Amino acid sequence: MSARAPQALALALADDAWLLRYADGDGAGIDDAINARVHADAARLRASAPAWLRDLVPAYASLAVFFDTGAIDAERVRAWLHDRLGADDTTMRIAAARTIEIPVVYGGEDGPDLEAAAAELGLTPQRLIERHAAGEYTVAMIGFAPGFPYLSGLDPALALPRLATPRTRVAAGSVAIGGAQTGIYPRDSPGGWRILGRTPLRLFDPAREPPTALLPGDRVRFRAIDAAAAAAIRDARA
Repeated sequence: MSARAPQALALALADDAWLLRYADGDGAGIDDAINARVHADAARLRASAPAWLRDLVPAYASLAVFFDTGAIDAERVRAWLHDRLGADDTTMRIAAARTIEIPVVYGGEDGPDLEAAAAELGLTPQRLIERHAAGEYTVAMIGFAPGFPYLSGLDPALALPRLATPRTRVAAGSVAIGGAQTGIYPRDSPGGWRILGRTPLRLFDPAREPPTALLPGDRVRFRAIDAAAAAAIRDARA
């Protein structure tokens, strides 16, 4: 859609949607620069959203643009996208991103995989906690379940394979590693990621606007807390 890299290719996703694809999706890995471009473009489009723009759904290397077919035709939407995405302000958008601190109780009942994960990585549990909490992460996309943030930026040395047999229930707030990513389960659900701890924050609340506590493009930092601090946060939330 423009000469700048990575160039977005507009593909017809449905009668009421275009998909802007920024990479070939060959599974070679997560490219933070491409993901930053996705979120920068999403922010630019939201800033000048007309009434016919129904939704924007960013992913790792694509951006879905949904529109009202009763108000505008697909070709006019594509022309609008081309006009709006002609200049690169990724740096400005990254600088404006929110930074959210997530308190976490690591280990014990809240982090049943911590000790085994540390042993597999050749670390002590405390060292794994420190290295996981030292990272700065980016919400690359929301998916799997409402409010589930896929976080890029995990130290490659902390990457872990998913469990061979997923759990039938993972508690809401569980902070986990799955492959080269970390993430937070927003509600009770099945899951196969390695659970290191749990946050007392509520990541998804359908009565809240927006319902998700974390949004694509947000920066995330984890902070280790104890059970008493977690209980105080839950009490204040009630």
